[in-house]
Amino acid sequence: MYGNDFPGTDDAPGGGLLGQVEAAEEALRRAAERGRPDGPAPGDDLQAYFDEVIAADQKIEPRDWMPEAYRKTLIRQIAQHAHSEIIGMQPEGNWISRAPSLKRKAILLAKVQDEAGHGLYLYAAAETLGITRDELVELLLAGRQKYSSIFNYPTLSWADVGAIGWLVDGAAIVNQVPLCRCSYGPYARAMIRVCKEESFHQRQGYEILHTLSHGTPAQKAMAQDAIDRWWYPSLAMFGPPDGDSTHSAQSMAWKIKRFSNDELRQRFVDMCVQQAEILGLTLPDPDLRWNEDRQAYDYTQPDYDELMRVIKGDGPCNRERMTHRRRAHADGAWVREAAAAYAAKRAAERERVAA
Repeated sequence: MYGNDFPGTDDAPGGGLLGQVEAAEEALRRAAERGRPDGPAPGDDLQAYFDEVIAADQKIEPRDWMPEAYRKTLIRQIAQHAHSEIIGMQPEGNWISRAPSLKRKAILLAKVQDEAGHGLYLYAAAETLGITRDELVELLLAGRQKYSSIFNYPTLSWADVGAIGWLVDGAAIVNQVPLCRCSYGPYARAMIRVCKEESFHQRQGYEILHTLSHGTPAQKAMAQDAIDRWWYPSLAMFGPPDGDSTHSAQSMAWKIKRFSNDELRQRFVDMCVQQAEILGLTLPDPDLRWNEDRQAYDYTQPDYDELMRVIKGDGPCNRERMTHRRRAHADGAWVREAAAAYAAKRAAERERVAA
């Protein structure tokens, strides 16, 4: 009954999203065994060597020369991903104390803790590109870096926690599984673990909705209401249409991304239709229907004007999310200062012993 156990929805051996992650992990091992092209000799064209590594489907590592535009693109993308994990703790954290049972509280608490861990993995990956975590946080707090638009929508009922797990985490993992094959090594390796954990998050949300949809009429209505509100924002998570996407073409040429926004969005729709049937819930799109010629579902596109408004700060919860994040950052200053003082004390002790 779990949300990503349907055969035939993915192209990796074994099927399913976890099958794709396992295949990507195996590809990383095989690539390491093959070895990379011989490094450039003094005076060689560094751009040519970079292109050769990308063409060989090998990984660019922090010690390697890389084009500045490649580095900046990775910082932007990884930072947005990390910020999204941290901001994304808020809408679900709001329900930890109000979950309907001790079991549900414990599961949700574990999930929110996972999201914090994902943010830390990703900040660490970004730091390998020559930017500090403090700089990334300051850019977020100053509004100069973004996080996913989806986290600017409110969680109005317990069913919203299920919808976030099934739809939001489901969309995230469809988008993130190909990143396990990203051309930048630290990002690809971080995504292996992130995607394995996100798969369980999706299952958790699906199980919540399955329980509600097979409960009382009021519970099923609450689940349907949540799906009605989260469906189109989840579709918008994949970004603007390919023709309007600023970064996709170059990111795909560098093998940072492996599929376009529209390709990933279609995969997500095709996957969700099958799962919604098991849930007994209806996706809120009267034009959703199977297209025999395309062997895929036709569907109504999300409101991209709304997506742009939310990204620019005019979503239902933009101000609330950033106010909370800034306050939490300020309240945690003493912890950072204490940790820095302790680290300095230990370093001084080691120097004294070494002397």
